[in-house]
Amino acid sequence: MEEIISFKASKLVSIDDLDIEDIYLLFNTTLEFEKVLNRPLKKVPALKDKTIANVFFEDSTRTKLSFEIAQKRLSADVLNFSSSSSSIKKGETLNDTIQNLLKMKIDLIVVRHKISGTASFVYEKTGVPVINAGDGTNEHPTQALLDLFTLWKNGFTNESLSILVKGDVLHSRVAGSSFKLWKKLGIKFSVEGPNTVNSRTGYLPEFSDSNVSFNVLYNLRIQKERQDMELIPSFREYNEFFGTKAAENQLVMHPGPINRGVELDSDIADGENSVILQQVELGVALRMALIYLLGQKKGA
Repeated sequence: MEEIISFKASKLVSIDDLDIEDIYLLFNTTLEFEKVLNRPLKKVPALKDKTIANVFFEDSTRTKLSFEIAQKRLSADVLNFSSSSSSIKKGETLNDTIQNLLKMKIDLIVVRHKISGTASFVYEKTGVPVINAGDGTNEHPTQALLDLFTLWKNGFTNESLSILVKGDVLHSRVAGSSFKLWKKLGIKFSVEGPNTVNSRTGYLPEFSDSNVSFNVLYNLRIQKERQDMELIPSFREYNEFFGTKAAENQLVMHPGPINRGVELDSDIADGENSVILQQVELGVALRMALIYLLGQKKGA
């Protein structure tokens, strides 16, 4: 691929880092890497001289694997860091850890942390391109982008989309990024869920629109581990009132992992209207595109 010089963002800490032209350049580049992933040789030497650190202070399976596969498909050298087996447990500060990584000549950092704002902190301390793989209840921008790309691949346009978000908006970093992205592109959406959760967000009054007929159901995971109080009485009660049991002609999405029988019944999660596995598949191509585009920046 030729060097890309028109991608203006120098990091992806937040959806706010991207303008509309960046978003469409990212999507078009994702289409090219999707072709790479569908051929027998699924690897390109685009970043063979780059070293990328995956710095995960929070447990993750699918997001971490998706980033690592994307990096290796680009031929980058990959350094995986986990706080559970690091000097963090011995008292080392986050800043000390980051500064030590910089001395290893890291060109790009992917960071995930349970505290909101950590990705921004890492960028401020390093100046190298940083990708936020999820920080607290703040944002998860690559998930929001790959979800919209999935809808784009399924024939939707910004104008034709109407999305009903169901679940725990208050504690969802995916929602934090998705709402910013959809607002930026003029996409219609609303939220539905327990008032004990969503009435606290500020999103519900602004975005609810009972006159919209929704063609996409976006189901969020109940974030029990991020709640500082019990805002939902039980999974059974949540499923009874808010679980998706019948989708009809609506496309069904979920960022994963699914609490089956809670947000979604299995026949819906695995049904013909579900694009959940497609979200996973397209996530690798989109993360390849993003890492490639950021890898062209000076200093990366």
